[in-house]
Amino acid sequence: MKPALSPIHQDDTHRLIPYRYGGEGVLRRLTEDDDEFAALTELEGATNDRLLGEANRLPGISIHELLFGVKNAEIVNAAFVYSDSIGSRFNGPGRGAWYAAFELKTAEAEVAFHKAEELQEIDWQEPETFTLIDYLADFRSEFHDIRGKSAFKAVLDPKSYAASQVFAGDLLAAGSAGIVYPSVRRTKGTCLVCFRPALVMNVRQGQIVTMTFKSPASPPIIDYPQYRKHRL
Repeated sequence: MKPALSPIHQDDTHRLIPYRYGGEGVLRRLTEDDDEFAALTELEGATNDRLLGEANRLPGISIHELLFGVKNAEIVNAAFVYSDSIGSRFNGPGRGAWYAAFELKTAEAEVAFHKAEELQEIDWQEPETFTLIDYLADFRSEFHDIRGKSAFKAVLDPKSYAASQVFAGDLLAAGSAGIVYPSVRRTKGTCLVCFRPALVMNVRQGQIVTMTFKSPASPPIIDYPQYRKHRL
């Protein structure tokens, strides 16, 4: 059963990504020489999924779907060509998607849950700080909407992506733009997953967000260093 479509006109959605992926390029910091930088970029491209995708050498997404010539195109493309080995809630391992939240607090809750899981998996017991960039994006399209629909409870299972990946795969194959759904990690929060790079519009950097875990079991301390510095 397909959920109903809802017109989504939502500005300033929030996607938190690690600072190392959104800040100044690591390769450029290694050298100021343009020839050396070109050689390093070519070497990186041999194993970089984003660059392979932009060269039409990945099976999960066509070059014709990716973005070129617009600001932050590489940030959008990376979301679709990189995927966890087991996928995420609404995508499998072969193709990524753009996940975002309508509220910054919801994006923080979603990321904090997964960061805590990472620390638990490696039994990390020391304080750990993650630095993230809040990327804002706007949407103007029709998305399949499962908010408030008990029939789709299985795809919101907090412990399993089995049903949700099958569900999303069917929608993707049928041409869906994506899904709007209630946050699994924050009550009353709203999330969106977009399946199509071209629909992720007006992407720009927002504020820096830090999450400090005293331990994997403790809730993180969240700070906004740029905002704090400005107020001082």
